[in-house]
Amino acid sequence: MSYDQRRITRWYFGGVASSMAAMVTHPLDLLKVLLQTQKEKLSLAETTRKIVREQGVWAMYNGISASLLRQYTYTLSRFGFYTVGASMIDTTSMMSKVLLAASGGAAGGFIGAPADLLNVRMQNDVKLPQEQRRNYKHAIDGLARVCREEGCSHLFNGASIAATRGAFMTVGQIAFYEQSKDFLVAAGFPSRMDTYILASIISAIAATALTQPIDVAKTRRMNARPGEYANMADVFYKTAQEGPMAFFKGSIPAFARLGPHTVLLFLSLEYLRTRFGYLPKDVQLRRY
Repeated sequence: MSYDQRRITRWYFGGVASSMAAMVTHPLDLLKVLLQTQKEKLSLAETTRKIVREQGVWAMYNGISASLLRQYTYTLSRFGFYTVGASMIDTTSMMSKVLLAASGGAAGGFIGAPADLLNVRMQNDVKLPQEQRRNYKHAIDGLARVCREEGCSHLFNGASIAATRGAFMTVGQIAFYEQSKDFLVAAGFPSRMDTYILASIISAIAATALTQPIDVAKTRRMNARPGEYANMADVFYKTAQEGPMAFFKGSIPAFARLGPHTVLLFLSLEYLRTRFGYLPKDVQLRRY
């Protein structure tokens, strides 16, 4: 194994890698939110055509500032927690990976809840009538207006479900990615990008399956106007009234977005690790 492959990820690389991936996949994330919250039965292609026809191509990047803020709060926190934790405890078993990932994901979900709320609202604005839009100028403007108009505590509206979703997402992404990569390398696959792509696809499938019902409920709760839902149980109850498949609204664009995002995230993360990561002390001693 080369020295580059033995380099260790720095704690903040997850946030940087995720922001790089988000710049590419943001339009898919926007479509996922719209399909989860819409009442009418529009397909992915129909929703895309409607947005572009009515508001132009750049509307597909509505809410990008909130998305980037989310990467540097939510994603940076959960990846950072896992990276630091992995340097302190043994993560060779799948169970240890799952427990560490779930803990980091829950913490990251709570920390990133304000940015997540703004991300959902700013993306959802493109489908609302002009008079109903919130029209946040950018993420910071959104934070200030929510505090001023609804109270700062409202920034954490749905934080509990965001933390739950963060735990499941991080298990699906990080734990499954690390375990899949370890398994593939042990089976004889080389430690290179094509192996990382296969491992990241496996993790994207796991993450989508684990989080889709929670993601639908979280999106509806965060996008709700005052009084629309009493609590998260009410969100699940009212969503269930639309039929069991209501919890899987937007599952195709969810995977279409999460799959490329996860692949790009881990490829960016592996690139940052091999180019800018640090070598373990024992490797440094042997090298120098």
